[in-house]
Amino acid sequence: MANSPFLNALERYMITRRYAKRTIKSYVYWVYKYILFHNKQHPKDMKERHVEHYLAHLANEMNVAPSTQSLALNALVFLYREFLKQPFKHTLNFNHSQQPTKLPVVLTQLEVKTLLTHLSPNVLLPCQLMYGSGLRVMEVTRLRIQDIDFDYSSIKIWQGKGNKNRIVTLAPELKPALLAQIEQAKTVAQNDLNVNNYAGVWLPFSLSKKYPNAAYDPQWHYLFYSQKRSYDSHSHNAVRRHHIDESGLRKAIKSAAKAALITKNVSCHTLRHSFATHLLQSGADIRTVQEQLGHSDVKTTQIYTHVLERGANCVTSPLSALF
Repeated sequence: MANSPFLNALERYMITRRYAKRTIKSYVYWVYKYILFHNKQHPKDMKERHVEHYLAHLANEMNVAPSTQSLALNALVFLYREFLKQPFKHTLNFNHSQQPTKLPVVLTQLEVKTLLTHLSPNVLLPCQLMYGSGLRVMEVTRLRIQDIDFDYSSIKIWQGKGNKNRIVTLAPELKPALLAQIEQAKTVAQNDLNVNNYAGVWLPFSLSKKYPNAAYDPQWHYLFYSQKRSYDSHSHNAVRRHHIDESGLRKAIKSAAKAALITKNVSCHTLRHSFATHLLQSGADIRTVQEQLGHSDVKTTQIYTHVLERGANCVTSPLSALF
């Protein structure tokens, strides 16, 4: 892949438009696999039927998960629409991957409470936000100071999954801890201004053009900041301070679950699943939960009603009648 001028050009194109590193890596990978599947034909010489054939191959022969097939589709749509400027002229027709939908792992409220008590102080607050506000791990790590709205007890999520924006609830009990974290983050941001070659906090390309001084404004800096500054790989000698790494939170959650003797397969996303399920349990409307989670389709949110319907005292076992 590294020796392909075409793929290198695609990667550079995405870098200049500030796509996430993970997205760039995934899209380049699936474009590479698409080209290999069609015997290294150039994508500009292929049509919709080639894309359909490849996506069907992923479902029929490779038996990939629906999410994997969707990722490959997104990569190819981007390739043709954005990079090659040859958007598809009609809706693609291909076999979709069909695999049983997995029920999410959900903790009880007591399990959540126990899990949180086993977290170290440096990761407790972001984990409390994942459960208390239903945030994805990438959303909590990318929070900026100004995203916290104490007046309306809410958090603004910008460019979440699918580049969607939304406003979520904020537990008032977290206000003291958040205020302390904000003060720490502001102090670090102010001190960084005195560092040689400091280029401010990273901003999406469109925002950096619209607000040229925002990168140096503490309000734009990350709430959960990295302990170390680093060089910006896209700018010569520019120094920035990034947000905390997602992997640190993932490892902390796994370790806390083990220490708490929780046998379920717990991850960061388990806190988001638990947030949604507990909201529904408390009587929240499913549309409200959908908005809080940022789901485009309510059908995605309905998976949490299945968790409640398949247990949680909603169905009486016939065995109970024998006692």
